[in-house]
Amino acid sequence: MSHIRVMLDYFHPWPNSAGFYVARARRWFAEAGLDVELVVQDPGRGDTLEYLAQGEVDFGVFPPNRLLARRAAQGQPLIAVAAVNHRGLEAIQTTTSTGIKRPRDLAGRRIALNPTPRGLAMVRHLVAADGGDPDAVAIIDAGARELTVDDIAAGEADATFGNYWSWDALRGDLPEEQRLTWPVDEIGAPRYHSYLLGTSERLLDRQPSLVRNFLAVTARGYAAAAQEPDATLELLERVIPYFPRSLIARSLSLVAPTWTDAHGRWGVIDEDRMGPYAHWLAEHGAVGHARDWDRSFTNSLLDVPA
Repeated sequence: MSHIRVMLDYFHPWPNSAGFYVARARRWFAEAGLDVELVVQDPGRGDTLEYLAQGEVDFGVFPPNRLLARRAAQGQPLIAVAAVNHRGLEAIQTTTSTGIKRPRDLAGRRIALNPTPRGLAMVRHLVAADGGDPDAVAIIDAGARELTVDDIAAGEADATFGNYWSWDALRGDLPEEQRLTWPVDEIGAPRYHSYLLGTSERLLDRQPSLVRNFLAVTARGYAAAAQEPDATLELLERVIPYFPRSLIARSLSLVAPTWTDAHGRWGVIDEDRMGPYAHWLAEHGAVGHARDWDRSFTNSLLDVPA
């Protein structure tokens, strides 16, 4: 049996990882000869792509912009082999008490985010797309911290960018009617896959059948996770027991529809997302260049209808 280490997309498991856990719990990986270990990153050592680059994990879940940046800047032989999400999961969030009613109202206000080149570019893009002045937005460096609506209500910021509308934006005690959450793909952001699943080109070249088998079982796991939410919720509570059941259940119901494309297929990476997004990232200085973006991924290992 092949031991496979898979690094998830966040500091801890959350419902977006459900497919891996379902496939493992039902022994589908084991039946395919795969002993799958699911791990999370130690940010002091690097992100998921750093672990992949160092050969410390076999597969990992990561945002496409980080993959494109590494390939552009360092030529690292890393490649995406499946899409996990077919929407952008990020949002701008605020509260009714701030008086902010739309993205352009952020001009002259304080927005908290991790001020990466991509994050800053995205906020500027969204404000400008709504007719606002991006130069007038005040940036608060939140680092890796995800502020909640309660933090906004307490005066730490007037809004946040980067919270996931299917996870972080659900947290906090503020009543729902006092929250405003705008998914970025509904307010003018370029289309992109929030997360891709990838590996090293070395593993792909040496063991394509292993990659193919892993993807087939993972796709089965994600299908079951979406179709059987009650059983999935029970399983997720065992691996993220420190969050309320209601939060996990709502997150699962929101994120599950993003796992398949418009044709109901899991895993297919959309070149009409990857190409324009790569060029947008390059234009805004978030990646060094957009050359060879089409070589950063492959759908050839997926068992899906065309």
